[in-house]
Amino acid sequence: MFDGLKDKLGSFTSDVEEDVDEEALEDEAADAEAEDDQPAEPEASAETSAETADGESSGDASDEEEANQVGESAVEPEVEEDADEEDVDEDEDDDSGRGFAQRAKILASGKSVIDEEDLEGHLDDLELALLSSDVEMSVAGEILDGVKENLVGETRRRLSSTGNLVRDALREALFDVISVGQFDFEERVTEADKPVVIMFTGVNGVGKTTTIAKLSQYLEERGLSSVLANGDTYRAGANEQLQKHADNLDRTLISHEQGSDPAAVIYDAVEYAEANDVDVVLGDTAGRLHTSDDLMAQLEKIDRVVGPDMTIFVDEAVAGQDAVNRAREFNDASAIDGAILTKADADSQGGAAISVAHVTGKPILFLGTGQGYDDIERFDPEAVVDRLFEE
Repeated sequence: MFDGLKDKLGSFTSDVEEDVDEEALEDEAADAEAEDDQPAEPEASAETSAETADGESSGDASDEEEANQVGESAVEPEVEEDADEEDVDEDEDDDSGRGFAQRAKILASGKSVIDEEDLEGHLDDLELALLSSDVEMSVAGEILDGVKENLVGETRRRLSSTGNLVRDALREALFDVISVGQFDFEERVTEADKPVVIMFTGVNGVGKTTTIAKLSQYLEERGLSSVLANGDTYRAGANEQLQKHADNLDRTLISHEQGSDPAAVIYDAVEYAEANDVDVVLGDTAGRLHTSDDLMAQLEKIDRVVGPDMTIFVDEAVAGQDAVNRAREFNDASAIDGAILTKADADSQGGAAISVAHVTGKPILFLGTGQGYDDIERFDPEAVVDRLFEE
């Protein structure tokens, strides 16, 4: 899963490591050369030493010498102030934003600073890698900003690998993007008043009906009963398809004849759940585009009649940028609470998984990972990022 993206992220971290380590070697050589070129401090002359000794032993000073001393002490604060100003200027005169003294301390401790120019070309490569993996453009920009913020100006041990530092910066930037809006799905369903009504929406052919069956099995394994409801009353064969899943899972299916009102079907399913102490109603809807006014009107009617507790958008992870665009459009047309991406096991790019939560502000809740009823896994942002960086 996401192997293509994983390889590209690995290339970025190793390339940055190689280049910044090479620069550290050059800095080391330059520092050594600079130390060799430093002029030796002049030794005090014998005559000066003798004069100093004579002055110290005399103990007497002329009136003129006393006046000079008074004059010198009067201007001493001004001299010290000028010296302080020179130190400040030296501290501020550094392209990286670090003071000269601070920079010197870093170098003396055997560390170097990662500057923006160290990353510039690599960030361009990272942006291209993300875009070619179907990551949405604004999301790619957010990741790049995060990497820069996490890396530029950071210190690291010179001549040692920067791999961990670069990898951690990229991990953090990715995590911030894909963890948007996360909530505990099981906790929300468990604590809500029963029955909990969950509607599923999306375009045709993305695995919506199979996902409903998988989620029914997922809930059953956690002690929550469910009833299936077929609100897709326009598609020929929709009742039969969902009925087959209901039979396989030993669930009840509530359905009406083809062409019936979808809101009426979902309403009947809610009444059945209330009468039979069923915990969750899982309602299918007709596949639609956000531009299908009549189908979007059906969703609005279901909202008015039933008031579902959750609306989940379903699409294929392999659809990449198309899935991201559709998620945004569906959320704009009729707000969703989260998303499920099917066929994630066949997705080598990972662009949809990286982007959907960020562009909608709503979390990815589950990933479909196969054909079996158990092939659904809770979307865990930390686990996904770990998978992208595992050896």
